[in-house]
Formats: sequence, C-alpha cells, structure tokens
Amino acid sequence: MERQISRRKLTIAASGALALTAIGRNARLVAAQDGSDVTVTMVTDTAGLGDQNFNDITYKGGQDAVEEYGITFNALESQTEADYEPNITTAAESSNLVIATGFYLTDSVNAVAPQFPDTNFLLIDAVAEPENVSSVLFKENEGGFLAGVLAGLFTKTNKIGVVGGQRIPPVLRYEVGFVAGVNSVNPDAEVIISYADTFGDPALGKELALAQYNQGADISFPIAGSTGIGVFDAAKEKGAGFWVIAADADQAHLGPEYQLGAALKKIDVAVLNTVGAVVEGNFEGGSHNLGINEDGVDILVTSDEVTQEQLDTIAAYKAAVANGDVLAPATDEELEAYTPTAPEALPEASPVA
Repeated sequence: MERQISRRKLTIAASGALALTAIGRNARLVAAQDGSDVTVTMVTDTAGLGDQNFNDITYKGGQDAVEEYGITFNALESQTEADYEPNITTAAESSNLVIATGFYLTDSVNAVAPQFPDTNFLLIDAVAEPENVSSVLFKENEGGFLAGVLAGLFTKTNKIGVVGGQRIPPVLRYEVGFVAGVNSVNPDAEVIISYADTFGDPALGKELALAQYNQGADISFPIAGSTGIGVFDAAKEKGAGFWVIAADADQAHLGPEYQLGAALKKIDVAVLNTVGAVVEGNFEGGSHNLGINEDGVDILVTSDEVTQEQLDTIAAYKAAVANGDVLAPATDEELEAYTPTAPEALPEASPVA
C-alpha cells in the first residue's frame, strides 16, 4: 500500500465488474449534458446548513452538481420539524428534483411526493413509498466497522468512546458496526457509549466527550451531526493524546492534530449522481443501499501516527468486508450474535492495495 503523508483513503483491488446503480455511478459513460434548465432544491433537517456534517455534505453535492451540470441549486432550511412538509411542498412547486436531507423527513416526503408525480425526489437515510422517490440508504455499519478497527488498533488506554446524536437507524448502524470493529482487533477494549438526544448541541457533545476522556478513553467517535463539533472541542481541551474519529465527513479542519481519521459517508456523491440521472433522463425511484462495494462508505486515515502495519490491517478488513468474508453487524441483534474475526484469521486471498 502506498502511504500518503496527510490523507490516506484505503483502497482495495477491484474484484469483478464495477458496481453501478442508478444513483451510484462511479464512472460516467457519456459526456455530461447541459442542466441549465434543471432546478434542484435541498430541504435541510433542523440542524441546518453549517452543521459541518450531514447537511453540509448534502449541500456540497449540490454545489458539485452546479459545477458539473450548470443546474440551479437552492436550499431551504428547516428551523423546526413543522417546517419539513411546507418546505418540501414549496421546493416541489418549482424544482425538478427535491432533496430531503435525512431520516426525519420521511413522513413529509411520503405526504408530498404523490401530489407532484412529475417531480423527482431524493430521500437520504430512509425509504419512502412513492414511485417518484429515490431512497438512498448507506451501510454505515461497514464504515463504522472500519473506524472501530482503527480505534481498536490505535488506542493506548483500551477505552474508547462513542457520542451519538439520536439512536435512529443510520446512527445505530454506525454504533454497532464500530463496536464490532473494535472487538475484532482488541477484545480487551471497553467502548463507552453516550447519547445527547440531539444533533444540534455542540456544548453537550463536548460535555459527553469530556466525561468519556475523564473515564480513561483516548478516542471518541461522534455520530452526532453538529453535536459532534463539541467532541473536537473536548479533545483540544484535554490536549495531546486525545483523539477523534469523525463520522460522515473529514472534519480535520476542526482540529487536524486531534483527528485520527474519518468514516466517510458519501452523501455528496449520491446527490451528484442523482442530479446527473435527472439531467440525463435516467432518474429511477426505489431504494438504493450503498456500502463499500458501491463506493458509498469508506475509511480515511488522517494522522501520521497510524503505523503502516495498522493501515495494512485496516485495508485487509476493508477487503474482507467488501468480499463478504466479514459481515459487519447493523443491528443490536446482529452485534449480539457477531463472532469477531481476528486479524490473523482474515482470508489470505483478501486483496490489499
């Protein structure tokens, strides 16, 4: 494996044909068409723009689409949950594609989409019923698993924290995958799990992370939207030797010397590909579930303190998950039944780049 100095995304050798989905096309086979007559409107959840996480990743995908296709891109911010349905309705009245950002907008999409059968909808992190909705789920358990492997290999104290926002399905998948990854490489490690019950309170995120660090944890994994910003604040307050593994996006700008890595969730890529499908006339409704093989999740290592041996082990697990040799649990029941695969038990044939 080639080791880069600052940003090291672990890749594996391709096995079989390139996986392509309606919204997960890794390679464009035709030149991008002109999208100047296409309007796309994003509706945020209550965390809004500036959360430096979920909503901002979605917004980035819209901006990427502006650059690639020349579309018009708008964003409507939801101050409360009561704003979801009217915002989605307003967006549908003037847009070719409406992006509903998050699990909590599901009911509103189910209510509004049938009223606008000629409008396309993209719902992130949940499944909606109408045929004109593309529902995009991610296998957060796979990205969380690799983050757990990183944490389990790197911890010096054998205590690791998780700060969650709310235990909705995508957060749950992250959590149980992470715990399974830790257990696979470090069965002696203890994982301390705390929930803020909100995705929008950095001060509470800091408080929860400080409590974990004070209990002996040296790494924390925030799955909490803007609440997770506080985990970086906690690490910075504690100083050298305290680490954060970000979720969803590379958040090294919050504290590059404190971020160990990031479990990437490529919402921006899903948005870009869905816009491309609309522009090119290939939009398809239905459910799409994106994991490692679909280029929907990944692991990014950002600290040079992670050793080459540790990088190789993470890459071997990534290959094993991609090949189906290791199944990252996605529910509490699957975690309870999960039998960890130690590094020495990984298939020798698993490709490691």
